[in-house]
Amino acid sequence: MSDLTAPFTFELVRRAPSQRTAGLISGMSGYREMARGRFSLRETASLVVPLIISFGTPFLIALGREPDAADRQPSFAAGLYAGPVLIESDGGAECVQVDFTPLGAYRFFGGAVVDLTARMIDISDVLGHEGRRLRERLGATRGWQNRFDLVEDFIADRANHVPSPEIAFAYRRLALTSGSARITALAKEIGWSRKHLVNRFRSELGLAPKPVARIMRFHRACQLAHTVDARGWAGIAAESGYSDQAHLAREFSLLAGEPPTAWARRLALTDSRLVRSLDA
Repeated sequence: MSDLTAPFTFELVRRAPSQRTAGLISGMSGYREMARGRFSLRETASLVVPLIISFGTPFLIALGREPDAADRQPSFAAGLYAGPVLIESDGGAECVQVDFTPLGAYRFFGGAVVDLTARMIDISDVLGHEGRRLRERLGATRGWQNRFDLVEDFIADRANHVPSPEIAFAYRRLALTSGSARITALAKEIGWSRKHLVNRFRSELGLAPKPVARIMRFHRACQLAHTVDARGWAGIAAESGYSDQAHLAREFSLLAGEPPTAWARRLALTDSRLVRSLDA
């Protein structure tokens, strides 16, 4: 978060998934701004499919560029996108965010995950009357814990789609190798052609295996950059599977929207004291 007008001008509460939603979601967040002013946030490409349920001023959100007045987004779902997301608010935002895993998103949204790819779709269009009703019920509910309970019930009751075992296997193998597993080798191990694997992967997760692997490798580099040692960006590039430091820098520009050094400087401004956690 940047451009904060004063310390502690927003509340951010996070809750980990319970046993009911483990694998479906990576977590839930409650966010409330408490001071008027211009707030801006840049998010890097991620393997999260968010569902945002808003009770305050809608965010301005754009993919890969600065948002403008036409980018006002109320309650919505968004699919995977291999690029940065830029967000602005006026200090009146309040929302619950559910972060679906890619496989969990298919379990909840089914084939609609393809329509969500690189897009933001209003909750009424993606979930119909039940989505509108969920937003109304959450708006009338007080306390983050109660809101999280309500959302978790909603998700667990509707996650009825089952990803194919082959796609679940391919995704998990990519994740275990931080995106370094070869797509052709994965297809051979499954018993499919590479083309068939790519098409099925895209139809269930929204992106093909190659961009998913790129995001995984990028996040491996980000994780390594968090560690305290002297390996430097060249060492991080080598350990993350990039051909050289220039390759890593290009990927940061594409997936984070800024060079690695700028990303690191901005991240250093984040104050973890602004975040508190709730037990599931």
